[in-house]
Amino acid sequence: MDILNLTGRKKETYQIQLEYSLLWECALGIAAITNTPLIKTLEKQQDYWTDIKSSLSKDLLQHLDFVEKNNTWKALLQLLHMKPFTHLSEFTSYIQDLPSIDLKFYCLPFIGSNYQEIRHNAAYGAKTAMAEMQRLTSDHPFLPHYIAFICQVDESLLKEHLIHVMTGWYETVINNSSEKLSAILQTDYEAKKRMKEKMKSEEFVEWATGGVTYLPEPSIHTVILIPQYIYRPWNIEADIEGAKVFYYPIANESISPNDKYTPNQFFVLKHKALGDEVRLRIVKMLTEHDHTLQELASQLNIGKSTIHHHLKILKAAKLVEITQSKYSLKRSALAGLAKELDMYLNQ
Repeated sequence: MDILNLTGRKKETYQIQLEYSLLWECALGIAAITNTPLIKTLEKQQDYWTDIKSSLSKDLLQHLDFVEKNNTWKALLQLLHMKPFTHLSEFTSYIQDLPSIDLKFYCLPFIGSNYQEIRHNAAYGAKTAMAEMQRLTSDHPFLPHYIAFICQVDESLLKEHLIHVMTGWYETVINNSSEKLSAILQTDYEAKKRMKEKMKSEEFVEWATGGVTYLPEPSIHTVILIPQYIYRPWNIEADIEGAKVFYYPIANESISPNDKYTPNQFFVLKHKALGDEVRLRIVKMLTEHDHTLQELASQLNIGKSTIHHHLKILKAAKLVEITQSKYSLKRSALAGLAKELDMYLNQ
């Protein structure tokens, strides 16, 4: 059906906000070491985590067990979004001085603007509100349990735990490499800041996160991008009031900030993916419309297994995605290649 567009309104999008801090790295490190099912998939090898655990005090290990049981790393991240904290002492003092109801409200997850009253009531201890929040998050792997924990935990115990685990991890793990970590995070932040001026918001989010497509949503006016080293290669997505948050893995070239000749990993992968005649023909076909594997194989007169191999390379480079059994081109990733090349040559 054809539509005659008579509106003068532009398509609404979101604003990008960039942040970085060792405090984010600290909280995410606590999240990583207590995520037993995921830890083997992280870039840092098992020996790294074993060595860290062996350096921790018995008391801190007990607090990390408490984190793993109750997912209190989530509370740390929620609280870090309350204001821009500069130092650990500022953050821990903030937690210590928070009124009990505010503490619980801020620690409870944001599940939508329409449910803020329920969130408030749950913070006040209303069991029906807590049950409703659990129902609304029932398809999430840990939020129902986490909600019950926050609603029922003694506020003094929660404060003591959050302050102790954050302080212990920061002093034992972060302090040892604070200068190096700060340099890495700042380098990545500055690189993203430069590229942000050259791209539209949606295109920039996809580039910065290495392939996450995030389209505008009602009531989401801001996307906050926070670089992290500890959770590479994963992107971590979160919601706070009025904003979507991505704690994204820093780029390879940010790890060696003094080497201006190191290109972005995904930039290299994209060019390698396009450096093949068959893959270029596939891309050309996908610019026309989406195709199934069978359609691509038939039109190119090439075996399905060979086409599938080429598609895997294009997918790994974040140039192609699959939806409902059809392959489609990520046009924004392709369009951003010239800007990425310009940034690399002129950095």
